[in-house]
Amino acid sequence: MTDIEEIINRLVEFRNQRDWEQFHNSKDLALAISVEANELLELFLWKQSQETDKQKIKEELADVFAFAFLLAQKHGLDVKEIVLEKIKLNGEKYPIEKAKGIAKKYNQF
Repeated sequence: MTDIEEIINRLVEFRNQRDWEQFHNSKDLALAISVEANELLELFLWKQSQETDKQKIKEELADVFAFAFLLAQKHGLDVKEIVLEKIKLNGEKYPIEKAKGIAKKYNQF
């Protein structure tokens, strides 16, 4: 069992013990990811990055990951596979010779 599989299994077990699967439809999981990502953003509001509490960053980031893993599991998606595919796609969109040191979108090179 991979680390990601272990995480997903623990999340599913936690969810199922509380009978929360009924609330975990795709739309609500996607909304939860957005809500938790915004809670993560809020930690940085009106502050310098170094002023943010690392423990709170960990907690909010874990929430984002948890809902993302549950959404992937719901759709039978392999998290490792889809992330590696996206890295490859981004490598094609952002070739080193065009993108290195530049913060522009691929269609603005």
